[in-house]
Amino acid sequence: MSMKDLHCSMTVVLAALTLLTGPALGAEPQSTLDKIKTTRTITIGHRDASRPFSFLDTDGKPAGYSVDLCVRIANALQQELGLRELAVKWVKVTPENRLTMVANGTVDIECGSTTNTLSRQEQVDFTSMTFVDGGSLLVTDASKINGIGDLNGKRVAVIPGTTTEKALMDAVAKAVVTPQIVKVPDHAQGLAALERGNADAYASDRILLIGLGRTLKDTSKFSVAREYFSYEPYGLVVRRGDASFRLAVNRTLARLYRSAEVVRIYEKWFGDMGSPSPLLQAMYILNGLPE
Repeated sequence: MSMKDLHCSMTVVLAALTLLTGPALGAEPQSTLDKIKTTRTITIGHRDASRPFSFLDTDGKPAGYSVDLCVRIANALQQELGLRELAVKWVKVTPENRLTMVANGTVDIECGSTTNTLSRQEQVDFTSMTFVDGGSLLVTDASKINGIGDLNGKRVAVIPGTTTEKALMDAVAKAVVTPQIVKVPDHAQGLAALERGNADAYASDRILLIGLGRTLKDTSKFSVAREYFSYEPYGLVVRRGDASFRLAVNRTLARLYRSAEVVRIYEKWFGDMGSPSPLLQAMYILNGLPE
């Protein structure tokens, strides 16, 4: 090999090493904690009509059970990072884009009513559980619907792409009934379908249906079925693989669950619905991990 050929070969090798060790392949993405500390801002995704977990109040500001949890998380992060001030930027998300908004870094955490599933964990991570619920039906009393077995030929509104939709289809298949599925984009349209007579039932998580049902113009004409047809463990959504941020969030949740503060938050948003269910009480205990 000539000196010229040797020089060309070394140039190719060095170029390859540069590609392998350069930032495009070797650099780790900035952690969420570092991003928050640098910008002195935490960006929180919220829903606009997922009452009583995450919605807009009469002043147009985010409110709800999940929102309160995230406000406390932001306060804890401010102390942990040693920041004199921490701005909270609220960004509205939808059932369709909430996971993507977290995955691409548009929001640092999503505070809504999102069910933790294994398939969703392929795209994002979830914090410790924040609530336990199950799918049910908000029905018109005229429909005489008491549960899944009464849905044959009935019009059932549901948001496509949600865990509720899949659980509903599995449940009706097992019950060997065939409802007419009415697809709606959000909770508001699901309620509107009921009030306008375009649907006999609206399927969603039971605790959401109780909160949403109270916003109907004439609550005397509607009721929530007692039957559950799914298991819905809620969690806050964070970026996949960002262990330090998820740990910081979980640390705050565990402190809340070990104290009486979580009881006050629950009573603020669900107190008129009764005490926490035994399942929810167990969830608080099991996720109140020791330091």
